[in-house]
Amino acid sequence: IRVFSGVMSAYSYSNDLSEKSLIETAKAAAAGLKTDESVHTEAFGAINLGREPRVEFSKVGNASRIALLKKAQRAAKEYSSEITQLSLRYMDEDKRVLVCNSEGVFAADRRPRTRLFITAVASKGDDAQRGYLSYARGMGFEAYDEADIESLAIRAAKMAVTMLHAPECPAKVAPVVIGGGFGGVIFHEACGHSLEATSVAKGNSVFAGKLGEQIASRIVTAVDDGTIPGEWGSINMDDEGTPSQRNVLIENGVLKGYMIDKLGGRRMGMKPTGNARRQNYTFAPTSRMTNTFIAPGKDDDEEMIRTLGEGLYAASMGGGSVNPLTGEFNFSVDEGYWIKNGKIVSPVRGATLIGKGADVLMKIDRVGKKMWMEHGMCGSLSGSIPNNVGQPRIRVSEITIGGKGGAL
Repeated sequence: IRVFSGVMSAYSYSNDLSEKSLIETAKAAAAGLKTDESVHTEAFGAINLGREPRVEFSKVGNASRIALLKKAQRAAKEYSSEITQLSLRYMDEDKRVLVCNSEGVFAADRRPRTRLFITAVASKGDDAQRGYLSYARGMGFEAYDEADIESLAIRAAKMAVTMLHAPECPAKVAPVVIGGGFGGVIFHEACGHSLEATSVAKGNSVFAGKLGEQIASRIVTAVDDGTIPGEWGSINMDDEGTPSQRNVLIENGVLKGYMIDKLGGRRMGMKPTGNARRQNYTFAPTSRMTNTFIAPGKDDDEEMIRTLGEGLYAASMGGGSVNPLTGEFNFSVDEGYWIKNGKIVSPVRGATLIGKGADVLMKIDRVGKKMWMEHGMCGSLSGSIPNNVGQPRIRVSEITIGGKGGAL
């Protein structure tokens, strides 16, 4: 139970749903605010937004789950004798959410999700390299009707074997081509969090107060869209009962909007955008991303490399860190290739990308035609939540590349 008074809030929770417990929880929340403000309540208007999965997880035996893992295991192991270790995991959940408030909202959502993880390790002597991929959807077990799990496993094995034989990446300031899908993690971390009301409303963002200004290259359009059916980060409503929606954050390089929850909206004088999210009832909702991506552009993928000169193709991104106040980031590259004279000459390992989100946005000079999304868990003030990152292949004209290798 959360109580608002102006731009202040107090939050209290319980897992006891008896009437007595709920009243005590409400009193505890109200006691956190010193105010004589009266409350006007609206009658509930029930809305059920929940989608029903075609194949519920409760109707699927563990034999079917295990069969998926074994299929992936066989495909990865058969790819190469250098694959010495495989780790495969499966998860599913069927979450139900009910939100009601004094504004009359009484809304329910159903959020089935499933995810399969594949980690392959290739070894030679004392050297070992990892390849990691996963598949995830926001639906029931029918998600695997459209999944090519064997191809996914082979890609993870190939990544591990390729990096096993790769030299160390050179350190250089150079252009970088960043692959589609999980390459969007740079936008998510270095820019997306800085567009959430959690940061913007308090002025703790490089993008605060810049609506209508050009903050990115004119070929960049970025969107957060929680309405895409079946996607990992999709929700029918947020955790304050606001329907999810498609939010254009950046359009042709111009900042068009932020991701806003109710409390952030009060502080900013703006309406919520359906982005209030949380891990569970023990967290108060805050503004968070759903499916966040750079929209498709008009450029050719191969031309980006052909006209690059010398630099890096970051085919698959790994984890990293970012300062949301400054946008400074440091990300590892899981799968990288060195480019010279417009041609890929060698895989490289140990590459990192270092820079500032605002600078990178302005230096994007190519955006490819095909966008796809990848999935992950995002941690912030309201816990860990599922969301997608995505983009087409893009090119950044200049960025700092970290590495331990010499010239190639």
